[in-house]
Amino acid sequence: MPDKFVLLMSIVIKVENLSKQYRLGSVGTGSFAHDLNRTWHRLRGNEDPYLKIGEENDRTKKGSSEYVWALKDINFDVQHGEVLGIIGRNGAGKSTLLKILSRTTSPTKGSVKIKGRVASLLEVGTGFHPELSGRENIFLNGAILGMTRHEIKRKFDEIVNFAGVERYIDTPVKRYSSGMYVRLAFGVAAHLEPEILIVDEVLAVGDAEFQRKALGKMKDVSEKEGRTVLFVSHNMAAVQNLCTHGLVMKDGLIAFNGGASEAVEKYLSAQKIQNSIADMEASRIGNGLVKVIKIEICDLADNIIDQVFCGQDFKIKLHYKSEKPIDNLNLIPGIAITNQLEMPVSLHHSRLNKMIFKSVGNSGAFVFTVNKLALVPAVYNLTYTLLSDSVYLDGIPNVLQLQVIDGDYYGSGEVPPSSSAVCLLDGEWSQK
Repeated sequence: MPDKFVLLMSIVIKVENLSKQYRLGSVGTGSFAHDLNRTWHRLRGNEDPYLKIGEENDRTKKGSSEYVWALKDINFDVQHGEVLGIIGRNGAGKSTLLKILSRTTSPTKGSVKIKGRVASLLEVGTGFHPELSGRENIFLNGAILGMTRHEIKRKFDEIVNFAGVERYIDTPVKRYSSGMYVRLAFGVAAHLEPEILIVDEVLAVGDAEFQRKALGKMKDVSEKEGRTVLFVSHNMAAVQNLCTHGLVMKDGLIAFNGGASEAVEKYLSAQKIQNSIADMEASRIGNGLVKVIKIEICDLADNIIDQVFCGQDFKIKLHYKSEKPIDNLNLIPGIAITNQLEMPVSLHHSRLNKMIFKSVGNSGAFVFTVNKLALVPAVYNLTYTLLSDSVYLDGIPNVLQLQVIDGDYYGSGEVPPSSSAVCLLDGEWSQK
């Protein structure tokens, strides 16, 4: 009995049968006719009729109903001091879930039980009054969290120093850049001692230095101060390094609930390359004379792989099709790799190897073999292009994610440390 009591006491967030429904193309609760129909059913003791016709939140399909479930039957617990990473594609329901947990919107069905003060950073400017200065907003946010003026003053200098806005602290925040805004907002949320800190992808607005500080602060908040953090991000490396637990969301449902590393692995493995190309037709560029229909990442034995070791040799296969064989091309396939901050880190095209392809059949594949991958462990985005005489035939930006994991790049048994660097240098040291 005591053990069970301790377990229950350690749960700070309990979500049960949580669902959220929206009416497409509508602002507010819907039409008068729908409200009247709802009231009639409620007075008769019947369930809301519109909860029966809603469709799942699959943004890749055109639905027949004007109602959609942003969330459907969500159940999970969050333990005290846990760092929960919530991952999934855009439109999976992550932000809707955080808004309900932050009490900025209400669920359609189900319940959320939260024990402790919650500080949320869901979008730039959350909880800030634009006409007030940075100083006034710090005190306003602290008061909303239930802190005394003395407690806020004790943390004030630490917040301002963390945000790096000392020079502008008495300036109305409406004058701040988006980066300054989010630095101060995060500083307030993280330093004013809420029991639960909720952070959405908004950190991507900040620069690389601020992101490192923010991730480090969230780690300290959890490990040293024992507070609970809910973190939504598309940066899989940050989720793996920071989080102790992971939720993978898909189409408003929980697809996986478990360890953070396993959640990232499940999410990445679910990103079927064939489907990602089909889903990204709107992002396709070029005249379509030749089109890539499938991309495969393979080892040298042509086995399809989900991740690549640092220092590994591997292949990128661009499978293409053409409406008819073409013999008068000067075709140059190329690939580019960017990090999660959309910064270019590597690129290659066939002309660098003096390879220009003159003809294509109805189908085939361009294969690029990477020798000794020199990228540090992280998750990267891959873009491909097909050009002929400087004309784009095809291309899709950020068509898939490439996960690079630890490997013995130097063949020394030493694994290069993950750091702010992206590429590794190959060389030898000597002394003279």
